[in-house]
Amino acid sequence: MVAIITGDIINSDRYEVSEWMAGLKTYLSTLGNTPKDWDIYRGDEFQLKVDPSKALKVAVEIKSMIKQFKGLDVRMAIGIGEESYSGEGISESNGSAYQFSGRTFENLKQQKLNLAIATSDKDTDATLNLIFRLALEFMDSWSIVSAEIVALALQRPECSQQELADMLQIKQSAVSQRMKRAKAELVFEVLNFYENTIKEDSL
Repeated sequence: MVAIITGDIINSDRYEVSEWMAGLKTYLSTLGNTPKDWDIYRGDEFQLKVDPSKALKVAVEIKSMIKQFKGLDVRMAIGIGEESYSGEGISESNGSAYQFSGRTFENLKQQKLNLAIATSDKDTDATLNLIFRLALEFMDSWSIVSAEIVALALQRPECSQQELADMLQIKQSAVSQRMKRAKAELVFEVLNFYENTIKEDSL
């Protein structure tokens, strides 16, 4: 069982590609090797393979990185299923996970949604997609500083607010305010719910 995330950068033409691409590549490199586990193609589209229980965390981390650029956002589809063929590159591989991800990604623009999931379990899909839509109500509106604090909190879950404040060279009270504005606590609750759901379901 694998998770395939297919995505693209919204409004990518507002920046030089090099401005946001370096960070995305560095992050994807921590998840595996290119082109076997991830690839970026057509300038602003990407695909990656991850552990199903970690797929939402990866998607939220990518979103929190990209939204640190004013006006940019990211559209992503998570597909969870089988990998029936593993090619030299992720674009050559196939299986239900790839098909779920690809089809869902194609529908995102029409639905005006920035995140959705498809698995072999329609009830699980319905529950998770409802939660995703509710979470997007605030995640799509993250400011640059909100995105920055969420990215840091996800990267350093063991750090206290004071430690995060030291890293950003701001006061602990400012970290607390930024976390509240970003609804970071809710983000972590959604991630926990997702992880538990995927673990409990034999999709």
